[in-house]
Amino acid sequence: MRTYLVVIDETAEAETALRFAARRAAKTGGSVLALVIIPPDDFIAWGGVQAAIQEEALEHAEEVMARGLDMLGEELDSPPNVRVEKGAAAAVIRAVIASDPEIGALVLGAAKSGNPGPLVTQFTGTDAGSLPCPIMIVPGGLTREALDRMS
Repeated sequence: MRTYLVVIDETAEAETALRFAARRAAKTGGSVLALVIIPPDDFIAWGGVQAAIQEEALEHAEEVMARGLDMLGEELDSPPNVRVEKGAAAAVIRAVIASDPEIGALVLGAAKSGNPGPLVTQFTGTDAGSLPCPIMIVPGGLTREALDRMS
């Protein structure tokens, strides 16, 4: 079964990518793997403080994921698989793709204006030729109707 990997964060382009991936999965009999990435700690604090920082980061990641899943509504026949990982985004994405041979595409959303975003820049530049799956980039300026027609 083809799995569409989508990185979820608090941006509008992530919501666009998630909606596109969910609709493609529903139409192709595939599934969605929604990935929330917790950035690495900038510094290491003492025991209890570090634990509190990590707990806050995990809670925030779960909130981001819940908002993304709420946005989907009834788009999927079954809910997406959810994964929360900690680390540098590009490295985490490469590791997730390498660990799951069912991932058939990495779906990223490009910003509506300005720079396309760090993940789109990373995976269309240096990493573009080294991934074992295609990269689907969904334009952030698409209306909901246009996105529905395309997916």
